[in-house]
Parts: sequence; C-alpha cells; structure tokens
Amino acid sequence: MPTTDFNLYTHFRTQFQLHAEDELLRTGDDLLLSYADVDRRSAAITSLLSDLGIEPGDRVSVQVEKSPEALCLYLACLRGGFVFHPLNLAYTASELEYFLNNAEPAAVICDPSREVAIKKLAHSAGAQLVLTLDADGKGTLADGADSAPEDFDIVYRDADDMAALLYSSGTTGVPKGIMLTHSNLLRNTEALVEAWGFTSEDRLLHALPIFHVHGLFVAIGCALLSGASMRWLRDYDVREVMRFLPECSVLMGVPTYYTRLLGQADFGEAQTSRVRLFVSGSAPLLEETFVEFQSRTGHRILERYGMTETNMNTSNPLDGERKPGTVGPPLPGVDVRITDSEGNVLPANDIGNLQVRGPNVFTGYWKMPDKTAEDFTEDGFFNTGDKGRIDDDGYVSIVGRAKDMVITGGLNVYPKEIELYIDDLPGVKESAVIGVPHPDFGEGVVAVVVPENNSEVGEEDIVKACKGDLANFKVPKRVVFVDELPRNTMAKVQKNVLKESYQALLSEPV
Repeated sequence: MPTTDFNLYTHFRTQFQLHAEDELLRTGDDLLLSYADVDRRSAAITSLLSDLGIEPGDRVSVQVEKSPEALCLYLACLRGGFVFHPLNLAYTASELEYFLNNAEPAAVICDPSREVAIKKLAHSAGAQLVLTLDADGKGTLADGADSAPEDFDIVYRDADDMAALLYSSGTTGVPKGIMLTHSNLLRNTEALVEAWGFTSEDRLLHALPIFHVHGLFVAIGCALLSGASMRWLRDYDVREVMRFLPECSVLMGVPTYYTRLLGQADFGEAQTSRVRLFVSGSAPLLEETFVEFQSRTGHRILERYGMTETNMNTSNPLDGERKPGTVGPPLPGVDVRITDSEGNVLPANDIGNLQVRGPNVFTGYWKMPDKTAEDFTEDGFFNTGDKGRIDDDGYVSIVGRAKDMVITGGLNVYPKEIELYIDDLPGVKESAVIGVPHPDFGEGVVAVVVPENNSEVGEEDIVKACKGDLANFKVPKRVVFVDELPRNTMAKVQKNVLKESYQALLSEPV
C-alpha cells in the first residue's frame, strides 16, 4: 500500500507496537525503557505541548543535554506535527539570539541552568513558552508531562511538511536554516535500514550527540524503524564504549571515535567479536585508521557520506568491497554526479563539483528563497559545494570541501563566521581561519591574524574573546600573528599556503 501519511512517527509506531514490551534503550546507569514506555511518554509530552498552545507546523527550539527524555521530546514533536529545532549546547547567548529570532519558535526547551537567560532571548523572539529539561530528564517539561494524557493521535503529515529545522553556518557568516521534511527523513532512513541490514536483533551503541543528523536521524532513525535496541551513553567516553561494545552489534561514530579506540592498548577483537557493523561519517576517515582498525579487530569500517541538507547520500556496501578513501556508491534512489564549473557532467575519475538529487535532499533554506534557487540546478540537483570524483565502479570519493569548511571532531566550522568575529576585535586588522591536522579531532581551528599597527593584541586576548561569544568547538586552538596574509594576483587570500605553512602546528594534542 503506498504511503499516504508521511509522518515519520507513524512509521516508527509500527515497530513500537510490534515490540511494545521489548527493550528500546538502556542507559549506562541501567535505566531501561521499553518501546511502550517511550510511546506513552512521547504521547504525554505531545499532549502537554498541544494543551499549551503549540500547533502543527510550529517550531520547537531545543537546547538540552542528551537524555532518554530528550529523545521522547523529539518523538513528541514528530507525533504532534511540530517542527523540531535542535541546538548544540555549545552555542553561546549571542549565537542563540540569531537562531531563535530566525526560527521564530512557539516554544523553547532548555536546561534549567539557562532558563533565565534563554527566557529573555525567547520572549524577544516571540516565544512565550519556555520549559526546562535537565540531563536527568527533570524539569518543568517533565513535570507537566507527568500529569498529561498518555495518548495522542498522530498528526497526519504530507510529504513536504517540515519535520525538523537545522542550522548550518553559512560561508558568509550567516547561518542557514535547513528545512527537512517528514518524507526526507522517512525515505532516507528506509534506505539506510535496508542498505545496512538493520533488524530487531541489532543493538546499537549510541554515543553520539542528538542535536545533529548523524546522532538523531541516522543512528536513532535506523534503530527505531527496525525495532532494534540501544545502549544509550550520554557522551563518548572511550572506556565506557569499550565496556559496552561487547554487548552491541553496531557502533556509529565520527573518525575521532575510532582513533581514540585505537589509542587504547587493550582494544581489539575481545571487544568487537559480537559487532557486525562499524559506521563512520561526519568527517573524512584516514586510510591509515581504516587499515589499523582492520588489523586490530578484523573489521572494515564502513564509511558513508552525508550532510545536513541531504542526510545520507552514499555508503560503502554492507556486503562487498569497502574501499578505503571512498564513501561508496549512491544509496538507492539517490543520483550523484560530478560537473565542471559550467555544469557539464564529467566522466568517471575526473574531479569536479559534486551534485546530488533524491528523496533525501532538503526542500530549501528557511526564509532564503534566493539562496535555495542558487544552490539547486534546473533539473533538481543540489550543489553540495564539495569536490569529488566517481570511479569506474561507481564509488564516490570526496577530495575537497565546500569553501574552506573545517570539520573538527565531526562538527562543521565555517571560517568566515570566525573571521568576521575576529576582524571586529580591537587591534586586529584582518584574519584568515584555517583547519590543520589534529591528532584527536581530525582538524583543529587555527586563526592567522594581521594586527593593527602598534597593536598589543595577543593570542590569549583573541582566544578569550572568542570563548565569550562562540561555541567552544569554533574557538581557535592556536592564534598565529603575521605581518600580512599571502595573496594571489587577484588579491585572494591563499589559504592553501597557510595550511601548508602551519600543518604541523597542532601535531601534538593541546
């Protein structure tokens, strides 16, 4: 029967009913929740928010710690047709001010410790409803849900109805709201469940954050749509991962997860004998990591490629050759092509602009119709901004990234945002922000600064200022001062020269 209701929760609910009394998740402290528990709790939260005036299509902005209750909040938003707007806990007040003003949420959910500050920002953005939720699942949201009905009819959603709004920093320094529909999430999750062979017998070790695509839509989505269970960790602690890995069949992570495991002398086959699948994404996996991991464990890490705007586009196969240095062929239903600067499709093995088209691709940028039109071709392909090539076997390799984006610990940093901030600081004439190799995070942020004449601004001054207004992962790990930035004949800053000059700057952990 063709899908008529695209509400993602409708499709999760099928597994909820099949596995009602089965374990859905168990925390590191052994708090256990069944599928039925989560179904009832999400209904109660939906009931509460609906009674407080939240309507289908309204944005619900969420900046909370990872917890089972936070997962129920996400599911409650899906269930009620509310648009889930997750926010990184690292965002500062000045960053939040932009996000809330732009998203115009009807409700904001935050940690109790931030309630006073966020209430002011929320009310200024037009959101009168502010509720709290802490890392232990306590707060005014939980209190209200405790007395709310544990039943709520799932709100019908069309394919194009927005399910989530996520922000990706723009190369101009202005973050862009990415509109993901119920259909985007449903179709991509269905493709991943099939491609990666997920079943109700799987147990996922979930150590990722849940404010972005990888941890929320990919990892959790695969588990819920297949009826699998999860060992639920608040964050990535390598010893905790090693403790629980023997009971799990799947681990999803960023390359840093795997390099930290390899850094443990006692890590090897003993911990991985029951695991059937290791997935890596959000940043490039070094071939040496792939090779060493296989040598130590006998497992080949499966690397895939996705982005906030598209969810997952390609994946190395579950069965078949996993080529190190590639992100595999396109997923079923996804078209990938490589073009030159004029839009002409290039032959196999040529490097060019990577474009994707499929049911996974977002509908556009929130309140940015011109930017949306600019980033899509006439025949419906999205310009990812990445450079890539496709080999004779159809395997995709990413050889460069959009503009000068830095990926540090799996998180995206757009240099222009930081440059604009640093350039406004007293004593700074101009700056260039680059990513250089980091032994733990893959890349680390480095700022190359030209000071004003007679300026006494120092590295500590700039780092301290950045920490006050920018998320910690965006703060430069080092600041280098130069008399002038290298430029080409068109006066463009040569960041490739800077990267080469400072590639060893973070060779040792700071």
